[in-house]
Amino acid sequence: MALLVRLLPLALALALGPAATLEGPAKSPYQLVLQHSRLRGRQHGPNVCAVQKLIGTNKKYFTNCKQWYQRKICGKSTVISYECCPGYEKVPGEKGCPAALPLSNLYETLGIVGSTTTQLYTDRTEKLRPEMEGPGSFTIFAPSNEAWASLPAEVLDSLVSNVNIELLNALRYHMVNRRVLTDELKHGMALTSMYQNSGIQIHHYPNGIVTVNCARLLKADHHATNGVVHLIDKVISTVTNNIQQIIEIEDTFETLRAAVAASGLNTVLEGDGQFTLLAPTNEAFEKIPAETLNRILGDPEALRDLLNNHILKSAMCAEAIVAGMSMETLEGTTLEVGCSGDMLTINGKAIISNKDILATNGVIHFIDELLIPDSAKTLFELAAESDVSTAVDLFRQAGLGTHLSGKERLTLLAPMNSIFKDGTPNIDSHTKNLLLNHMIKDQLASKYLYHGQTLDTLGGKKLRVFVYRNSLCIENSCIAAHDKRGRYGTLFTMDRMLTPPMGTVMDVLKGDNRFSMLVAAIQSAGLTETLNREGVYTVFAPTNEAFQAMPPEELNKLLGNAKELANILKYHIGDEILVSGGIGALVRLKSLQGDKLEVSSKNNIVSVNKEPVAEADIMATNGVVYAISSVLQPPAVRPQERGDELADSALDIFKQASAYSRAAQTSVKLAPVYQRLLERMKH
Repeated sequence: MALLVRLLPLALALALGPAATLEGPAKSPYQLVLQHSRLRGRQHGPNVCAVQKLIGTNKKYFTNCKQWYQRKICGKSTVISYECCPGYEKVPGEKGCPAALPLSNLYETLGIVGSTTTQLYTDRTEKLRPEMEGPGSFTIFAPSNEAWASLPAEVLDSLVSNVNIELLNALRYHMVNRRVLTDELKHGMALTSMYQNSGIQIHHYPNGIVTVNCARLLKADHHATNGVVHLIDKVISTVTNNIQQIIEIEDTFETLRAAVAASGLNTVLEGDGQFTLLAPTNEAFEKIPAETLNRILGDPEALRDLLNNHILKSAMCAEAIVAGMSMETLEGTTLEVGCSGDMLTINGKAIISNKDILATNGVIHFIDELLIPDSAKTLFELAAESDVSTAVDLFRQAGLGTHLSGKERLTLLAPMNSIFKDGTPNIDSHTKNLLLNHMIKDQLASKYLYHGQTLDTLGGKKLRVFVYRNSLCIENSCIAAHDKRGRYGTLFTMDRMLTPPMGTVMDVLKGDNRFSMLVAAIQSAGLTETLNREGVYTVFAPTNEAFQAMPPEELNKLLGNAKELANILKYHIGDEILVSGGIGALVRLKSLQGDKLEVSSKNNIVSVNKEPVAEADIMATNGVVYAISSVLQPPAVRPQERGDELADSALDIFKQASAYSRAAQTSVKLAPVYQRLLERMKH
């Protein structure tokens, strides 16, 4: 029963779901940030909130945990101040803010929250004050005094003229004919205003910021007898055009307008939803080389990818950006949207020239630089932004540039620049063939590669894929960075030049004079056929110097005993292919002899059984060869291990003898078998 009582709250919480608990509904992001600000201010008394103020401005923010420790907003330093949380006030002689603000009507509450200019203009309308003081239930998003003061003089003049009708309409647009608190303000919702039922767009962001037509909520949820007041940092205006309609009427979007029409995306930009369009100006298109721009504009798929890369999946007002955040585009790519002071940044660049142009289905920010996604680029263009420019220059010098700029489906295995720190190879027929073998005949994605897969190159070779715990390799070269998938080609950045296999392990050994003694030993031990046939081997190949370093008597004894020689040589052969890029810190590789080899890598030096390797990754069609400077010896069997083996063997014989003893009592035929087992037990 006691256990049931303890589990009951958990069961109820699960039944209620993630949005609710026994204590009530989950808090909104705004409420969570306000709660954090309360916690930071509690040492100063009840109902005190810590706020961050941008130095040199009047901008204040309730603080979340990350901002509290960083002490920055949009990269600018802040100072912490402490003030009464919304809805509370100080009492002389008392600590903190112990008293709730007096509950008054909407009109008087405007003055209490610091929106006296809104009060003044309410009086000028003559009709609105009685409504704000009378019965009913309203919400007003009240611009702060600073918001009114920041309006251009001509805009303010037009509002207060025309027999105050424009001013009345403007104020009614800030009002909703019911009480709406922040916990009801959901991201992407629209409220119906009291001016011609025009919509007001609400966005409630995960960082706790709430915007109303992209104006930030400064202080929220100030209750009144006939409604609620939210203080905002801008005067908002009606929104009538969708994103597509704004593109149609803006002169600076002439090229964008044509591109949208050609791609068919106008149906998206005039449809329902809440998007952010990072709208490239004519100037942004002019910065792109004519050849690149014409190629993209003439390719419907590339053009659509380009434009989708400028559309974020949700509406993002500038006021909501207080630090960097990742935003997904309709293309499926991720853009880093951030800020530096008053400027918005995209991928770290301050390229937004005009922000927060509100539409009925989202928001537009003008940008002066085109955001070309990888999916609209050629291999040449992908490489220009990667750490493989040296390799791409080699392809161009070898006359292979057309493969990297055309419509051929390819995967380019491009070694990173650091590989060529000691110089680049001369361009000759051998180098050209080698480069052709760095081009795979299909456009691949590394996530679909699998162990043992073979890939066909333009040079006519078949390359193998090796999948290890922490690396993905093609022959001796491993992928060093994420794929870049272009319009027709994919770029794999590789950690070294690739060397295609040139024959079997025996072919490799016979073709290298360093291994002549090893080749003779393999032939004497009868292992030639093994290393010539299909298979997957890692061979640690002792050089002639390694054999000559052995004491002459020991070497002669070894070479004169075919069985022992075969045993030693099998210990040098692993039963799988392990290239150096797949080793990691330590790999225990099982040998054909049965014991395991300890292969390690540190500071780009490969060792086997703690002996450094002289040369790694000599690729063969049935394995890989490492040149080593010593002959490896299998570990000696320790006496204890030998005793354990004998004990296990004796136990097995005893079990068999017991079974046959019982059977022999009933079968004359089994009696001789029982006698032989007894003889074995004696030994």
